[in-house]
This record gives sequence, C-alpha cells and structure tokens, in this order.
Amino acid sequence: MGFLSERTLYYLRRLEWRVILMILLLMSVSLLVIAATTMEQGEGKEAPLRLTMTIHQVQWFFLGWVVFFLCALFDYRKLRDWALILYVVMILSLLGLFFTSSVQGVHRWYRLPFLGLGVQPSEAAKLIMVIALSAFLEIKGRAMRTWKTTLQALLIFFLPFFLILKQPDLGTAFVFFPMALVMFYFGSLRKRVVLGLTLTGGVAIVFSSLIFLGILPHEEMRPLFTKVLKEYQYERLSPDTYHQKAAQTAIALGGLTGTGWCKSEFAGRHWLPAAHTDSVFPAFAEEFGLIGVLLLLLLFFGLIYFSFQVTLYAKDRFGRLLAAGFTAYLALHILINMGMMCGFLPITGVPLILISYGGSSILATMAALGILQSISMRRYMF
Repeated sequence: MGFLSERTLYYLRRLEWRVILMILLLMSVSLLVIAATTMEQGEGKEAPLRLTMTIHQVQWFFLGWVVFFLCALFDYRKLRDWALILYVVMILSLLGLFFTSSVQGVHRWYRLPFLGLGVQPSEAAKLIMVIALSAFLEIKGRAMRTWKTTLQALLIFFLPFFLILKQPDLGTAFVFFPMALVMFYFGSLRKRVVLGLTLTGGVAIVFSSLIFLGILPHEEMRPLFTKVLKEYQYERLSPDTYHQKAAQTAIALGGLTGTGWCKSEFAGRHWLPAAHTDSVFPAFAEEFGLIGVLLLLLLFFGLIYFSFQVTLYAKDRFGRLLAAGFTAYLALHILINMGMMCGFLPITGVPLILISYGGSSILATMAALGILQSISMRRYMF
C-alpha cells in the first residue's frame, strides 16, 4: 500500500502544473460567460439571481477533474489492451441511439431521467476512435503499407463516421474526418490513400465554402447537396443565416476592450443564439473585446503547444499516435468553433472545448488531457 502511495506521489510531482493552471483559467472564462448569458432574476425585486446553468457547469468541471486525474495516473499503455472492447462498446452505443426517441428530430443523446441528464456518445466516440486506431496502427507497424491493413484501418474509421452522420451530427463528423487523417498520416498509412482522403475532404470544404460565401448560388445548388444532407443542414450553408450575422455582430461590438462582464447589449438581451453553448466565443468577445480574445487564444495556444510537445517526446509508437490524435482533437474543436463564429465556416454545433456549456464535451476533453498527461509523465519511466 505504501508503494502505491509513493508511486502516485512520484507521478503527481511530474504533472505539468502549467497545463493545469491553463485549464483552470479556461474554466474560469467558461463560468464567467455562462453566468453572464444565463443568469435570471428570481421572483420579486429583492430575490437573488439564479445561476442554475453555472452551477451545473461547476459540477461538470468537478467530474472532469476526477476524470483528468484518473486518466493521468492510469498507465496509457494499458489502453492498447482495452481498445477492441472500447471500440465495440462505442459502435453499440451509436447503434443504440436509433432505438431511442429522437430529440428535435435527431438521435444524438441518451436521456437519463433519474439524473435529469443527457449523454452524447459521439463525444466519447472521438476519443475511442483515437485509441482504437492507435492500437491498430501500432500493432500492424510496417504492414500498414499493404492494401489489406489499409482497408481494415479505413473500416475502423468509416463505421462510426457513417453512424454519426446518420444521427445526423454533421458537426462531430466535421471533426472526425480530419482527426482520422492525422492518425493515418502519423500511422504511415499508404500515402495515396491519405492524399485521396485529403483531396475528397478538401473538395467538399471548397464547394461548401463557395456556397457559404455566396460565390455559388445557394438555391441552385440545393437539389445536389440535399441528396446527402438534410434540409436544415443545407440551410446552414446559406450566406444569410441569422446565427452567423449575430455571432459576427457580437464580436464586432466588443471592440478593443469589450463592454465589460454582464454589460453586453447583444448577447445579454439574448439576441445571440446559443450564447452559452455554440456561440460562447462571440459572447465572450463582446464582453472582453479583442484584448480578452487574444488572452484566450494565448491560453489555447499553450494547451496545444503542450500537446504537440507530448507527441514529440513520447517514448513509444502507441503513445505518439495517441498524443497526435488527441492534439488534433483539441486543435480542431478550437479552430472549427472559432472559424464558424467568425464567418469562415458554416455553424454545425462544434463546442469550444472547456468553454461551452455541456457535460459530455467537458468529460471527453478532460479525459484527453489526462491521457496526454499520462504519456508525458511516463516518458521518464522507460
């Protein structure tokens, strides 16, 4: 028992405390924005303000820290042995969604009525796909250059990818695809396959951007795109959506220094849709301005820089692949969410990690950061 405590202390001394400080600062930003955009006055003029969602976010952050430290102290190499089981559970959970009642016409959540919570398995699916592909790519090694193993790797990715598209959840699929490309690149998949997938994704993004920017006529392209997209998904490609204009308006109103906390006019009056979830970045920008945005970007840069460093100095191939996949996971959520809110990408519901309200995203992000810590700490051990 004393040995276990000693070993735990050994690992804790090797935690990247700068990363923990950055996470705490990002969580503080989250609570400030969520409080500002969701607080309500109770009944009567003297009644206290209600901070229900802020309190819920604090609870999710607490659970997130538990997950973080459990993952950090867990030997990441053991994930290799659990990869197949986790993958099967992921596929079954994604399939099971289609046997549940839909929420607003989509199948994305399992409702837990006794807890009053909703669980979104696609968030965990992102992490499990990284673990499964890392284990497979490491086991196959140089055999990845054969067509047989290449097709097997593609199957591991495309099976959950199409299940998520079918929900439909275009935002998660939007993250899934480039994450897989990063994994395939680091896993030495056949270059022609990686190039082909990159070109396919690039063509889809170019056509979507041309419609979104108004270069291609939105209505004339509708019959072609609605063969693969739902009507409401295609509407997000419209260059004249209210959500896009509202997000850019909120960012512009922030100016250099912002309006101040709880003093925003646009987001504060609920003119900005989903100000505490998808649109948390423009809500923050309105209140804290360009200076606040630059500080926020600096925190995110520090987090991604640490993740890249873990990828570089991981001592084994499995650790490098895991770190590369989780770095892509973190970076893509930041780039895509901010890109959507700034008008460069259509809004598809990708959360801003550690800032947007929601438990599934927080737990998945903290698990990814915890595993990165596990890889970082164990570089001294072997």
